[in-house]
Order: sequence, then structure tokens, then C-alpha cells
Amino acid sequence: MMKAEQQGDIEFNIEGYPDPEFITLVTKHKCDQVTLVPDDPNQKTSDHGWDIPARREYLKDIIKKLKDNGRRVSLFIDPVPSMADAAAEIGADRIELYTGPYALDTKLLPDYVATAEAANKCAIGINAGHDLNLDNLAKFIAAIPTCAEVSIGHAITADALNMGWPAAVSAYIAAIHYGQRSAKAA
Repeated sequence: MMKAEQQGDIEFNIEGYPDPEFITLVTKHKCDQVTLVPDDPNQKTSDHGWDIPARREYLKDIIKKLKDNGRRVSLFIDPVPSMADAAAEIGADRIELYTGPYALDTKLLPDYVATAEAANKCAIGINAGHDLNLDNLAKFIAAIPTCAEVSIGHAITADALNMGWPAAVSAYIAAIHYGQRSAKAA
């Protein structure tokens, strides 16, 4: 969202478990980014990130195939610095930090900052998503100003029911900008 809003264009990100059907889908249809999540295809929502060392060869082969097809690849990870390092080692372009635990306890923010710092050292991009909302988004962006994009679905939809889509989108953009200004001021 941040990148598209700043550049005036829209990116198409497809997120899912990299089974053969999913890989066919994302290589057949043009998208800007593919975010690989470790969830069972029948799971309703994400609840953990990849254990990259345990799935290293599997993920490495999929990342190569997707990059050979011109796709930017992001791996959904927990806030563990070694996972950012592992993602870079196998060729991922970005990580997406699983922010569900942060949404439940903002005291976990230092874990996210440490993981973002590891990603920055590896020169891979940082995305974030899951349970980010108007109450926690600005603080997250202020702490991790190098976050390239955030995935917000449920919260913005719920807020749009109360305030309408234009106002909800504006509120989230304002929260992002507030976080960015706070980071610059620090």
C-alpha cells in the first residue's frame, strides 16, 4: 500500500501456499509480487511464518522458478532475525513480517525491529501484515520506517463499514504517513 500510494500506481500481489496449483496460477497470471505463506491450503488465515531452514531446498527451487518468471518473491516469516538472513540466502526479494502477535502485544515490537534490521543488512525488502489496524499501524511504521508495504484486509474492511471506503483508506494512509513522520523526527 505504501509503495503504490507514493508512486501513484497499483501493484498486484498474490499470496498463498506454494502448491503446484498455486505456482501455475502465479506464473500464468501477471503479478508484481508473490508472497509465499506456509499455511495449509485449507487453512482460513495465516498463523505462523516459514521455518526456512527446514524447508530450504523446497523454497529455494520455488523462488528460482518464480523469479525466472519475472516475479518478486516475498516470504512470510515470524519476527526472528535468522529467518530474514535465511530468506536472503535462498533468493527471496522480501520478507513479510507476520504481525499477528504484535497486534496482540505491542511490547513485542523490538523483535520486529531486530528482524527488520537483519533484513536491511541482507538488502532485502520488508513487508508486514496480519491484524494491523488504526491502533497499531503508525507505531509499527515509526519503528520500522523501511517497511515497503503493509497488507491490511480485515481491519480496513471493518473500518470501511463504519466510515465508508474513502474515509477508511484515507485514515490508513494518514496512519502510515504519521508513522513515517514520527520515524524521521526520532
